[in-house]
Amino acid sequence: MMQTAMATGVLVLLVSAGLYLHRANGQHVTAQPPVAAKAGASERQRVTRDGVSIEFEALPAVAGEPLMEGNLADIRFHIRDAASGQPLSGVAPGAWLDPASTTVSRDGRKLGCKARIGLYLKGVMGARALLDLNSYYLLLMNKDPSISVIDPSISVGGITSTLSRIPLKRAPMDWVVSNADKRLYVSMPDAGEIAVVDTESFQVLSYVAAGSEPVRVALQPDGRYLWVGNNAPDSVGSGVTVIDTQTLEKVFSYPSGQGFHEISFSDDSRHAFVSNRDSGTLSVFDISSLRHISDVATGPQPLSAAYSPLAQAVYVSDGKAGTISVIDARTLKTRALIETGQGVGPMRFTPDGRFGLVLNTLENRLLVIDAANDQRVQALEVTAEPYQLTFTRAYAYVRGLASSRVSMINLASLGQGKQPIVQDFEAGPAAPKLAGNLPLADSLTPARDEAAVFVVSPVDNTAYYYMEGMNAPMSGYLNRGHTARAAMVVDRSLRELQPGVYGGRIKLPAAGQLDMAFMLNQPQMTHCFAVEVQENPGLEKLRATAKVQFMLEQATVRAGNEPVLARFRVVQGTTGKPWQGLQDLQVRYYLAPSAWQATALAREVEEGVYEAPLQIKRAGAYYLQVQSSTARLGGNGQSFASLRALPAQPSTEAAAH
Repeated sequence: MMQTAMATGVLVLLVSAGLYLHRANGQHVTAQPPVAAKAGASERQRVTRDGVSIEFEALPAVAGEPLMEGNLADIRFHIRDAASGQPLSGVAPGAWLDPASTTVSRDGRKLGCKARIGLYLKGVMGARALLDLNSYYLLLMNKDPSISVIDPSISVGGITSTLSRIPLKRAPMDWVVSNADKRLYVSMPDAGEIAVVDTESFQVLSYVAAGSEPVRVALQPDGRYLWVGNNAPDSVGSGVTVIDTQTLEKVFSYPSGQGFHEISFSDDSRHAFVSNRDSGTLSVFDISSLRHISDVATGPQPLSAAYSPLAQAVYVSDGKAGTISVIDARTLKTRALIETGQGVGPMRFTPDGRFGLVLNTLENRLLVIDAANDQRVQALEVTAEPYQLTFTRAYAYVRGLASSRVSMINLASLGQGKQPIVQDFEAGPAAPKLAGNLPLADSLTPARDEAAVFVVSPVDNTAYYYMEGMNAPMSGYLNRGHTARAAMVVDRSLRELQPGVYGGRIKLPAAGQLDMAFMLNQPQMTHCFAVEVQENPGLEKLRATAKVQFMLEQATVRAGNEPVLARFRVVQGTTGKPWQGLQDLQVRYYLAPSAWQATALAREVEEGVYEAPLQIKRAGAYYLQVQSSTARLGGNGQSFASLRALPAQPSTEAAAH
């Protein structure tokens, strides 16, 4: 798997050992019996254990409508101290939605709630829940016009961890995700458009005209407007375009100046700041009225604009002048000028807004600016030609163009009089710039658990997973068939909506009696709440859509002249009934990363079980895809599998000679 967090491993051991529900001292456990959901919403269900009270409810997103498959619903867990009633914050619960009591063990016995959660935690492919409210996906921006969607929780062997592929009109350059991780906005300079992607279905919702050569995209803090930097060669088209995220329509554009544009915002979404590299200015906009206010001179070549909520100021780095201009967000006047030396460019602030980290590409250095006094307090050597910077809770990560090494700076070591702690690790076999044609989007992104990062190596087309404190990657994903350039994580886990209230908006995946399996780590407890979901008459056709369950005896075979039999089961939608009599089933298989591919017809050998002979004559990694126009198979992630072929064994006679 791409990762196995230590905490998850501990939970798996506890569940497997049967130690997860009860403590050794056998504290009293009380639970209200599950209450079936009503048509409009589920009744609140409560369970109390070890001094903690948990209430669960499922509410339709549209008031008055029933809980119905395919519709949106809001899930809420209210977690309180049972004695005082005080809400419990920061407890990080886990939850899964699955059909009630359908999971069985190898010997055919139905598994209880605790055992089912144990399977979910292990990431067993055949025991995945209908809906995992703890998951996240890794998105890879490709060199070609597409985005790969990776599920890090699925093993690459047997069934590939590639969940989906999102085709685009033109090659992407930059992207930004909405505050709730529900929509992804992708710039396509050659198309003059922004692709709006639904991250629930991983499909393009719309293409929005965004002016000439849209490059940088930035979403203001309140999420209302998407700001797009236009790098048009002419003064009329070079500037910014603003798109309303509710209507997906262009509502404003302004020729702010020429050259590349960086975009930043005040934390209250009152002002937008747009740098104009070739014009030497920072343009200031009033967001409420979508009006240009003023232009502030910042030097001959402003390259970056970063806002600090702590200092209530925007910091503009100028690579040619070797300065950082500090512009007060209230007066819109320059209040300080920090000398840095030529070569400074990308700049970002630490999550608390205290320290600004600015990269000097010419000198291979990182400068630390204290926003409390607008002073340069530290300078440290980092990877060669640093050009990208991102943060986790405890570290800053710096990517260099001219080195395969990533620098890692301990944020606790920043500040006047402190000795900065810098470590580094290898992220691929060679420097990123050797791959050429790199996008603006970051090639490194924090993982969901806040103590790890994914780093894309464009040279070997691999996304590596690093945990903090490790000198080598824990795992890597080879993006077969595409060329990865940038990475982003889309979070699907429960969020703390208010103190002690955890939840999220989901799309109900199926009708019938469902179980919402719930897990809490401190105190250790599990429970399954009941949810009843009505059938949606409009989804009859969708229920008839096929699903493929591969039955490969092993994920590794020997190449040779003998055909390899690929066996798989086809079932009908959520009913799970075998789909018999399909006459147009075929398996398309191809050798990655070459262009070689072939197709084999499949025949039914048992009820709903089909078999196709594959001619695997060359060693390598093969991808299999089941196709059928009758069952509408051919484009979803359910119909894929991977197979590894080892070189053919030499014959006995050849070995004797």
